[in-house]
Amino acid sequence: MGESVAEATITSWLKNVGDTIEEDEAILEIATDKVDSEVPSEVNGVLLERLFEVDDVVKVGQVLAVIETDGDGPEMADSTVEEEMESDEAIPEAVPALSNTVEIAKETVASITTNGDRFYSPLVKNIAKKEGILQAELDTIPGTGKEGRVTKNDILGYLEIRTKAAQPTQTEPLQANGMPLDMPTTTSTPVQPVVSKGEDEIIEMTRMGKLVAKHMVDSVQTSAHVQSFIEADVTKIWNWRNKVKDEFKKREGENLTFTPIFMEAVAKALREYPMLNISVQGDNIIVKKNINIGMAAALADGNLIVPVIKNADQLNLVGMTKQVNDLANRARQGKLKPDDIQDGTYTVTNVGTFGSIMGTPIINQPQVGILALGAIRKVPAVIETSEGDFIGIRHKMFMSHSYDHRVVNGALGGQFVKAVKDYLEAWDPNREI
Repeated sequence: MGESVAEATITSWLKNVGDTIEEDEAILEIATDKVDSEVPSEVNGVLLERLFEVDDVVKVGQVLAVIETDGDGPEMADSTVEEEMESDEAIPEAVPALSNTVEIAKETVASITTNGDRFYSPLVKNIAKKEGILQAELDTIPGTGKEGRVTKNDILGYLEIRTKAAQPTQTEPLQANGMPLDMPTTTSTPVQPVVSKGEDEIIEMTRMGKLVAKHMVDSVQTSAHVQSFIEADVTKIWNWRNKVKDEFKKREGENLTFTPIFMEAVAKALREYPMLNISVQGDNIIVKKNINIGMAAALADGNLIVPVIKNADQLNLVGMTKQVNDLANRARQGKLKPDDIQDGTYTVTNVGTFGSIMGTPIINQPQVGILALGAIRKVPAVIETSEGDFIGIRHKMFMSHSYDHRVVNGALGGQFVKAVKDYLEAWDPNREI
C-alpha cells in the first residue's frame, strides 16, 4: 500500500481454511480509506488459518493469515504468530508461551471480541485472558491509541491500578470495574438514541460513508479551523476558455474545464507560500517537498473521494488537464488505485459544481488547508479605467480558504488565497494552449 497507509478494513475473504493457494493468487479483499484492493499470496501453499474476520481493522505489518508451505508447517506457523506479537511490542511475561502452531493463539483470543468500533489487538486479548479480564471489564478501559484503542500500556496501567485497589490496605470505595471512585474516567454522557417511528425508513450507512464521517469528525477535533473568503474576477479566464476549448478538444482529445486552470493557480500559490504545504506531527511541522494537490470529487452515491495530482507545480496546463480528467473519470468508475489517493499535501474542492457560491470545507487531515471554489456568476461590478469607473457585467467567484489555525495564522491564510486570486485575475487572454 502507499507509504501513508496505516491500516485497512477486511471486506471479504476469497479463500477458506484448507484451500490450496498459488503464488500471486488473491486471498482477501481490503479497503484503505475509500479504495478497495486485493491482497495476493506471496507463496504456494495451503491456507492454515485466517487471523481476522470480515470488517476487522488491521494495521499495516500485521499478519492476516497463515499459509503452510511444503516442509514449513508448524515451525513456520509459530514464527508467524511470534512476529505478530513482536510487532505489538509484546512482553514475554504477559503472553503465554507458543508451542503447538497457531492453535494456541486461536485459543487465547477466543474470549475477547471487537465491541462495536473498538478493536483489540492480539496482544491486548492475550494479556486480558491471562489476567482474567472479561469482555465487559475490558470495554471500560480508556484507550490512548489511535481511534481510542486500548494499547499494551493502557491495559498494563489498568492492571497496576486494579492490583493496588485489591490490596487489603485499600480503604477507598471502588467502582464496579475495580477503579477508585475518585479516579476520572473518559466515559461521557451517553447520547439519547433516536426513536424511529413505524413510517420512518432506516438506511444503514455505507462503509465509505462511515469512513468519511469519521474522517470529518476527527479533522474537526484535531485542527482549529478558521476561514478566509475572497472574490475573484475570472472574466478573462471565462472568455479565453470559450475561445480555445474546441481547438483544445480537437488537438488533445480532452475537455478543457475550469478545474485544471484553478489547480495551476493553486500550485503556483503553494510554491510561493510553502508553509501551507505542510503537516503537523506532534510539536513538529513537516514542510512537504512535493506539491501534491487533492481534488475532492463527489460520487454518485453522495460520498466523497479525493484523488491526488502528484507534483502539480511541475505540470503545464495540458498535463494538468489530462491528470484532472483521468482521476475524475476513474473516481466515478470506481477504478482508482490506493496510490491515487495518497500523499496529498493540500486539497481543493469545487462546491460551485452544485451551485453553491461559497462553503466552509473541513480540512483533509493531515493537511493544514483546503480551498473551496464557488460557482462562477455573472454579476454587475465596478470597473476601474483611466477614464473613470463604470458598471459592467463580470464573471466572478468566491473562494473560501479553511486552514489550521494551530500553525497557519490569519495573515498567511489570507495572503495565500489572495495569491490564488491574483494569479487568476492576471490571466493572459492571448495565452497559447
